[in-house]
Parts: sequence; C-alpha cells; structure tokens
Amino acid sequence: MSGELGQPQAGPSHAGLDLPNPERNRAGVPGGVIRRAGAQGRRSWIQKVLEQITDSPLQWVTPSEVVPVAVLAVQRYLLEDEPRDTIPKPPLYCYDVTISDGVYQEKCYLDPSLNFLVYKNILKVGIEMKISRVSCLYNEKRLGQGILCIDNVHCGETLEDISLETPFRNSAHEEVPERPLRGGKSHYLALWNNEDPYGDIWLTNKQPEEHNFNNTKIISLSHLEMTWSNRRNFPALLVRILHKSKLRYYGKPDKKMIEPYQTFLEVADSSGTVSVIMWNALCPEWYKSLRVGLVLLLQDYSVKKSYPFRMQPLPVDPQIKLISTMEICLNLRDPPTNIIIIPEKQVKPEWRLPKLNHRFITRSELDDMPENHICDVIGILVFVGRVQRSKKKESREDFWSYRWIHIADGTSEQPFIVELFSTSQPEIFENIYPMTYFVCTQLKLVRNDAQVPKLLYLTTTNESRVFLTGEQFVYILLEIGQPYTNDIKVKNFIHWIKTRTDSEEVRTTVIGGYYPYPPVPETFSKYSNSVKVESLLTAISEVRKEIEDLQYREQKRIAIQGIITVIKYIPHASATENASASETLRNANRPSTSQATRRENQSQERDNNKQYQDDDPMGSQYFPATHESLSPTKKKRILQGPCAKLIPVPQPETSAQRGNRPDTPNIFQRRESTSAGVQGKARKTISDRWESPLWREKKFGLIDHFHYSCVHPESIPRKFIFEQRKFLTEQFNSQPAKYIPPEGRPPKLEDFKSARSLGHFEVTILGLNHEIAIDVAFLPMYSPEDLRTSQIDTLLTCMNYSCVYPQETPGNDRLPRALAGDIIKAVTKLDKVHIVGILDICNLGNNKVEVYLHKIYSPTNTS
Repeated sequence: MSGELGQPQAGPSHAGLDLPNPERNRAGVPGGVIRRAGAQGRRSWIQKVLEQITDSPLQWVTPSEVVPVAVLAVQRYLLEDEPRDTIPKPPLYCYDVTISDGVYQEKCYLDPSLNFLVYKNILKVGIEMKISRVSCLYNEKRLGQGILCIDNVHCGETLEDISLETPFRNSAHEEVPERPLRGGKSHYLALWNNEDPYGDIWLTNKQPEEHNFNNTKIISLSHLEMTWSNRRNFPALLVRILHKSKLRYYGKPDKKMIEPYQTFLEVADSSGTVSVIMWNALCPEWYKSLRVGLVLLLQDYSVKKSYPFRMQPLPVDPQIKLISTMEICLNLRDPPTNIIIIPEKQVKPEWRLPKLNHRFITRSELDDMPENHICDVIGILVFVGRVQRSKKKESREDFWSYRWIHIADGTSEQPFIVELFSTSQPEIFENIYPMTYFVCTQLKLVRNDAQVPKLLYLTTTNESRVFLTGEQFVYILLEIGQPYTNDIKVKNFIHWIKTRTDSEEVRTTVIGGYYPYPPVPETFSKYSNSVKVESLLTAISEVRKEIEDLQYREQKRIAIQGIITVIKYIPHASATENASASETLRNANRPSTSQATRRENQSQERDNNKQYQDDDPMGSQYFPATHESLSPTKKKRILQGPCAKLIPVPQPETSAQRGNRPDTPNIFQRRESTSAGVQGKARKTISDRWESPLWREKKFGLIDHFHYSCVHPESIPRKFIFEQRKFLTEQFNSQPAKYIPPEGRPPKLEDFKSARSLGHFEVTILGLNHEIAIDVAFLPMYSPEDLRTSQIDTLLTCMNYSCVYPQETPGNDRLPRALAGDIIKAVTKLDKVHIVGILDICNLGNNKVEVYLHKIYSPTNTS
C-alpha cells in the first residue's frame, strides 16, 4: 500500500520518481515535508488527530475532539488487486477526499464501506463534515509512511464559502500531476463516468509543425492493405482525420495497465479510409490535441487484423474505399509511435487528401429520414436538460452520463430532440446552456412510426462531436477542408438567427427539470417488447429497494401493478416550489416503515378524511363534471410536441350559457361562504382531491406506505436567464469533483420562474394485495395539438409525451385548474380498476429521490 502521511510509493504510475525518505517531525507524526502552524496561529485539528494516531497502540482512533471540516475534493480511481488477493474482484473504485480544517488541507482515503455516501452524492464538495473515527494504513515498504483513512463521518449542510488559501499539511499532495493515495494507478478518473478525460495528465499542448518530406517514404492505405502481412517495417502514412471517437476506459483491478484507455480515429488518404486505434498512455498525451480535419504524419506504427464485430462509421465520401481488413495501432512503445500534426498551409493539392463532407439536415427534413440515418445538425439550443446517468450493466459501478436537449433551426415549429451522451468533451458537455449556437455531428436517428405517439429523436454515436459558440464553433464554421459556411443549410441557419430577436430567445428557452422522454408505446404489449429487462414487472413491495439502489442522478423506468385510490392536485407556485425549504415535504419523501410512524400517518389521515367529509357536503368520493372544464376544441390538450404553440383559451361564458347550464357544484370554484378567506382557501384545496371508497377502507390496515410524491425544485424546468447562466448551468450539471468558490452571493433555484404553468398531482397507488401503497408524482405537460381526444381519456392521454413549455397566458388561472378537473374526472373512471403504472424513479442526490407516474395502462390499452 502506498500513500501519505508521508509521500507516495513509486508504483507503475510513477516509477522512477526520486522520492525523499520521510522524516519524523518533533511531534512524532509520520510525514514527508510537513508544514507546521505558526506558534501564535490556531492549532490544526488534522495535526492533532495525526498525533493521536501516532500515540495510539491501535490502528484506529476516535478523535478526542470532533470538529467540522470542509470538503474540498472527492476524487475517484481504480484500486488494483492487492498481492494477497487470489480471486479477481469486479472493478472497485476508491475515493480520496481532501478536507480542510481552516489551518491545513489533507488528502484522506475514504474507507470503501462509506463509498455509498459518494454514490448518493451525500458526501460531496462544499459541505461541512464531522469525522468521528480515523485509522492509518501504513506502507510497510517505506519508513514512516501511511495514509489517513476516514472510517466514520457525519455529512452536514453546504457551506456558503470555503477558503482555498489553506496549504496542504503534506507538500507531496501538491505535486503535479496529482496521484491517487493507493495503488499503482497513475491518475484519477472523472467522478461520474469513465469517458471524460479528467486531471492534469491530459495534455493540450500539441501543435502543428512543419516537416521536411525529402527523406520520408510514404505508403498509401490501399497499398498497405495489400502488403502489410508481408512487411516488418511500415513506411509513413499521410492521412486526414475524418472521425474521432470518445474515449474508452478498460481498466480492471487485475490488469496492471498504467493508463488503460483506447480511442479510434477514422483516417483517410486518396486511396481509402481505415481505423486507427490509439492505446494507453498515448491517449492522455494526444487525445485532446487531435481534431477532426487535422492532417497527420504517422510513423513507427503497427498493423493488425481488424476486429470483426466493430462497425466503422460511414466514409465522408462514398467514392473513398472503406478498408475493413486491417487496423493501424499507435502505442507509446512496441514500437513507440511518432505522430506529427502537419500544418494546413503545408498540405499540397497533389496529395489529394479527402475533404470533410458533412451531412447537415434541417428539422423540416427529419420526418422523412429513415431509421438509423446518420446526420449532422446545426441550430440554437432552446432547452437543456439536467445531466442524468444510466448504468452500463446491472450490478456494476460504471455509468453513462447524458442529457436531453432541444435544438431549433428555424425550418420547423418543432425542434430536434437529442439524447446527448458524454462525448469525452467535458469542457463542452458541462457548459451547455440555452441561447447558444450548437453543432453536433454523427447523430443517429431513432424512430418508430408504428408507436403512438410516434417516436422520433436523435442520439449521439461513438464518433459524435459537439461544438458551441466561441473559438471551437468559429473553427468549425471556417473549417479547413470543406468550410461549413459553404453549406446552404448552414447559410440559411445563419440568416435565420440574424432575424431572431432577443425577446424571442428569452421567451422560449428553458433549462433543467424532470424530462419524461422517450415516451412509452400506447399498449402494454408493445411496451413489453420494447424493454430489455430480466423482470418486466416490479412488485410494489420491491419499489423501495429499486429506489435505494439508485445512485446519484440515475434515472430508471419500472412497471408496477396496482389500483389508483387517491389523486390530489397541487397548484403551481405552492409547495412544489418550496420543497427544499419545507421540512414537511422533506420528511414526506422518506418512506415510513415503523409502526409508530404508520400510526401517526393513519391518525393524520383520519383527521384529514374527517375534514374532507365535514367541509364537502358531497364527500370526496366523486366530483361531477364541471362546466369550468374545457371543451375539446378550446382546451390545451396534453399530447406530444416538443414546441408548444398558443391555443385559444376558454372564453368567458355568456349569460345565456350560464342560464342553460344545470345547477352543478363547481369543484374548482370557491363556494360562497360567510367565513373568512382562509376557510375559502382550504375548501379550494379540498375540492382538488378525489379518494376512492376502497382507500378509506384499506388505508388503516396497510403494512407499508411509501411516500415519494415530493417534487423538488431541481425537477422544475426553469425559464432561462442569460445573465444567470453560470449559476443555472451549475445547478443542472453533475456535482464537481473539486470545490469551486461561488461568485458573490448565489441566488436560490426557487427564485427562478418555472417554465410550466400547470402544477402537479400526487397519486396514491394501492398494491393488488391491498397491503402496500405508494405515493408518486404526476407532472402533466401541455401540448400544441388536440388529437385523439374522443378515443382516449385525458388522464391516459397525458402520460405519454415529451416535455413541452407553453407560452404564458397572463392572468388565466382557469385553464390549469380546469385541466386538472378533467384529469381527476378521468381517474374516477379507474376506480377499483387494476392498472399497470410505468414509473420513472430518480435519485437527485443528498437523500432526495422522486418517483413520477409516466404512463398508465388500463385494461383497455394493456393488450
């Protein structure tokens, strides 16, 4: 074992480093170059704990004084198998946590039993933390060296500001490049995925250099294909990069690779195109410096037979031959590859290197494109979703990072919907926000016209690259080889953005929130055929475990059976907007399991039920149709559509209409009362609820009742404000690995206006055995169309479609409440009906989880 109280042991990742022998300071604390607090300064808590460990006969101690420390960094890496391990273990990622006590900083090793705190984003940068037990792992091959280990902690609240001026107690922790405390791995990984380059080992300093070709023998790719198996030495290749893949990390505990990375380059000359594989340590050295379009001179490479199951991207020019029988391998050794970037001004026409051909399509053309079509898009971002994660394989620790975005190009009222996975460009992926110009290449079309609603979106591929406003975007627009500006579709887009006004962009741009996409098919049988899971249905008793197994920002879709027994409308700008500040809502998000808690809930529900019955002469079992409800031709129907248009809103009733309607109580209109306004508000809330008689009969005998209906502020899509782009971007990105001090006093997310004009619903689903119930949230979304209203109930219709953010209708509160009335009426038709509910379960980190009802399959649409 290697690491610090002293300095790291030289391993495979830093072999040959001449490290000084550690010395004991006057306090007897093992360490390398140790800084001491001034005689008049405040005593370091970290120093005192280290002294306590040194004096203890045990390998661990409970600090005599537990004081808060600040968390400055949480960094992840792969730990190699120890020599004593005989059976290879699955990948085990470890975490180094950097803390500050206000006097010193110290990098500590987090005991693997506490890894779950990182998985759930409870232990994160910027918080206050109390360490109640520490231990020391000594390096038995070095004198006086060891690692301070965190064995038990309590994670507190986020601190307003943390000073980064405090020095490291051990100067070895400041060395560049940064090294993990344990194992032979030379570098840290990105905190939340393995595709993004992270840390100071990734160089960006490779520049083009002129080359004298007089003594350089060059071979064409087609000639190399015919002769490589008979050659020992290969002449140089002169090629242009046509595609560049994202990084692949293949590290495993039992494989002692220093930097186990791989990336693919598709390169071409005048005779053909071939795959080039860059391996291991060459990736940190070259990956960030290589761009599509650059011309390379490759020397001292190796050639091997190509992997038969890899699909090469389509060549940019159909006239160029696709060479699939061999691959070019670039390594740091065996042999050491020589790579030279040739400046474009030195490229000669007689080399006949291919130019870049781009496959730009417009949104108006997308509907006519075939499934799996590969294309490039250019546009302006109008919606940027929060970063989400999905597991690569079950029971593994590896995740994909992705987010949903909308791109408008002016050719259609609907935008491109893009599922944007990390493309190994974290500097772009983590800085995406609306109102910026965006290029994305090598997108694949996903479509299913047989599904209702029709499935149509783009997703990134292994070779996708993204570019934003700024130098990279300008480079792409003026790209050498074939300028984008010569493309008629790019010219039309540039013309369109010049005609847009700032007010249009501000009004239509949205950031963050829960995004229920892609939609599920209209029948359960089609849904069953579309998902690839071991078990199609999840027992309602297993939902809690599914939720507890989720990691930070992981979103998963499951199906349960049950009966809808309660639905309650929560209007916009009520408790929804204050979820993080309301202790009631925070507690409601934690499942109640104890008998005492159940008794408390049951007692409260009895009181509530009594209040409903006392205040409402009709009871809460059923609400008759209300004439505040909108007609199909006037209401904003809840259907598919990524861009909402204004639809005529209901007009005030004439006196004749009022005279002809029956004298029916209006459940969404405050009833006349002689009491104070407070009582009127209470009745307004009461009337927005329906409860099944079955619920009143069964709710007190439940074994368990899960409460997951809370909607947190970060799940509400927000109107984008350009001046606050940095704050909003940070809120919907993943938690960073290192603390970033805020600029001034940051605002609160709740202060930003919601992009949704509807509230949400709390829905209670009772299990088929009537023993367990679960509360979930349902967020209906507006849509610009009024389709299929006669065939499908409003509730069932509204649960299948993409997020839509309509333009506002000032002063019109009737529309959302009337629409809520339609949904509640639809639920009454499902009384005692066995349904299949499709749930989206989400972990937002820091003990915040949400469960959304995405779709209901009733007996009419199950088959």
